Amino acid sequence: MAIFLLDSELYFPDPELSEPNGLLALGGDLRPERLLLAYKMGIFPWYNEPNKILWWSPLERCVFFPSHFHESRSLKKILKKKNFQVTYNQNYSDVVRFCAEIKRKDQEGTWILPEMIAAYEQLFILGYAHSVEVKKDGKWWGGLYGVQIGGVFFAESMFSAQKNGSKIALSFLVKKVIKEGVGLIDCQLSNPHLLSLGAEEVARKRYLSLLQAAGKPLNP
Repeated sequence: MAIFLLDSELYFPDPELSEPNGLLALGGDLRPERLLLAYKMGIFPWYNEPNKILWWSPLERCVFFPSHFHESRSLKKILKKKNFQVTYNQNYSDVVRFCAEIKRKDQEGTWILPEMIAAYEQLFILGYAHSVEVKKDGKWWGGLYGVQIGGVFFAESMFSAQKNGSKIALSFLVKKVIKEGVGLIDCQLSNPHLLSLGAEEVARKRYLSLLQAAGKPLNP
């Protein structure tokens, strides 16, 4: 299948037309309207310097059904102590910066480039992007950020400055979205860490059906 080349028109091809590796299109821009349309269609961007923006819709999608989130015994003990502070949307820019800067095992560089940061700052201002911050005695433990559209939270990235920092942030997010009636957390691609916490891999066709079922108006 051909990779679609996007221009200024607000358009995406059918995600089922993506390459076997999930690559669907390249080019276009990161304006809020395009990003929101992409998420609604089950497509997400990875900015690949110095190439153009790459848009993906993989055959397998990693998701959390919030009620299936698994808290290990060790995590439950940590949460029970409550000797840390968890906030929401209080330090969004800092969370994104840490996600970009903190190195991860077996990962070279970051896809969270300045263009991406600026684009998601706009989504934050518009009320679509959100962050969870975890601190203890004023020091960072971890955090995450993502985009919420209707009944779906699209998790973009998370970090740990201290052990279990990102798990605490994710646990807080799960409890919050359950109260709000959010039925799906999209994690894009799976890894052993997410799967150990109860994430599941679903086929793209099922993912798109779940996305449609959870869809609500695009107002924050």
